[in-house]
Amino acid sequence: MSDDDQFPTEGAAPADGAVLDDAGALEGAEAADTDEAQRALTEQRDKYLRLAAEYDNFRKRTTRERQEAHLRGQADMLKGMIDALDDLGRFAHVDPASTDAKTVVEGVDMVEKKLHKTLAGHGMEIINPVDHAFDPALHEAVMTEPAATKDEDHLVARVFQVGYLFNGQLLRPARVVVKQWNG
Repeated sequence: MSDDDQFPTEGAAPADGAVLDDAGALEGAEAADTDEAQRALTEQRDKYLRLAAEYDNFRKRTTRERQEAHLRGQADMLKGMIDALDDLGRFAHVDPASTDAKTVVEGVDMVEKKLHKTLAGHGMEIINPVDHAFDPALHEAVMTEPAATKDEDHLVARVFQVGYLFNGQLLRPARVVVKQWNG
């Protein structure tokens, strides 16, 4: 093979025209790849925008549903308290001249029991720890008094004010007097 066959000079065309065909095909392929890449990019952008809109709608819907569930829960609790409020209203408007104190006290006790029952049904617990061990997570010691025996050390003697838990969360600690052994 001569040098001219191996290294064609500039302007020399190959005998079969294969190089020119390859260059034309390459340009056509690049144009097709560009169009396909643009189409794929547009498709991915559309998918992204739809997903973002879907997520935004989901977030708004769950926020609205959570608020509605909270309001339904409050309404359920208040529904249970209506009877107790009606009873309390009746006792607030009795004629003191014709009603004895015992009847009023019994009525108020009945209303208190109704309220406690309703609130307990919604997850509220009363903390009344008389003769139980003092627990600083649930009780607030306001006073101490001497214990008669060492076994009574750190037991609750009296409760000034009961405490409340709501579904395991402390709403108010019980205010108590704690026995202390000074032996």
